[in-house]
Amino acid sequence: MNPKTRILILGAKGMLGYDLIKLLNGFDLTLWDKEELDIADEYQVKTKIGDLKPELIINCAAYTAVDDCETNKDLALRVNSQAVGYLAQTAKKIGAIIVHISTDYVFDGKNKKGYTEDSQDFGPINFYGESKLLGENLLKNLADKYYLIRTSWLYGKNGSNFVETMLKLGKDKNEIKVVNDQFGKPTYTVDLAKQILYILNNNLPFGIYHVTNETKAGSPRTPRDAGEAGGISWYDFARKIVGLSGSRTVVRPCATAEYPLPAQRPAYSALINTKLPLMRDWQQALAEYLSQKII
Repeated sequence: MNPKTRILILGAKGMLGYDLIKLLNGFDLTLWDKEELDIADEYQVKTKIGDLKPELIINCAAYTAVDDCETNKDLALRVNSQAVGYLAQTAKKIGAIIVHISTDYVFDGKNKKGYTEDSQDFGPINFYGESKLLGENLLKNLADKYYLIRTSWLYGKNGSNFVETMLKLGKDKNEIKVVNDQFGKPTYTVDLAKQILYILNNNLPFGIYHVTNETKAGSPRTPRDAGEAGGISWYDFARKIVGLSGSRTVVRPCATAEYPLPAQRPAYSALINTKLPLMRDWQQALAEYLSQKII
């Protein structure tokens, strides 16, 4: 990718935006968050981006509060679906490439073997996933040059996330319970950002890509052999976070039924990467993230 490429990053103040900006230092960047552009406003999107004429749009903006999406459905639809349509139309009109970030929650979560880029087992069980799936469909129908990147269980420096929650609980509580019957793949936003750049730098074919840290260290699986998806539970993730932090808090497993939330979560949502070099193991990524923090 040419350093002179005009790049617009939306959701620039979020976790992924933060890490992309660091990696793209030296490029011709325009950094917009909700203060600079309301992506759910069709007029703003088409006029402001139309005037800017970026060659590449990276959309990191989303309404990701899964439980809140159940009661704020209008907002979820506007940000996670309708806005994606506006961005796709605008990108097509100005000839820009668009990178859009989606989620494992677009799938129904019933397949223990996980989901490849070609999987059609849609049927999200919460409104967040439903709104993101609608956004995916608009992108595929309206954009010419797009990279649709699905990821899961994100954590990073510049935002609230599961790792930060567990660190706080590890300081405040003697014991915490975490569900042991939901399985997926954690993803460090630094690694996600690097993989996005790999896709762009190598001019890979437009389409769908799955990007997560791996959960089967040392596996002989090649990127094109889907095999078993692997995946860890939130309990496994929490126990590792607390252990690496040095906390003495006891982490105990529990069933989803013991911890009811407004939005249902898929039981199995591990994303399988069949197109890209495998990313590093989740434990290595987590250890690096925690090593940079003052616990």
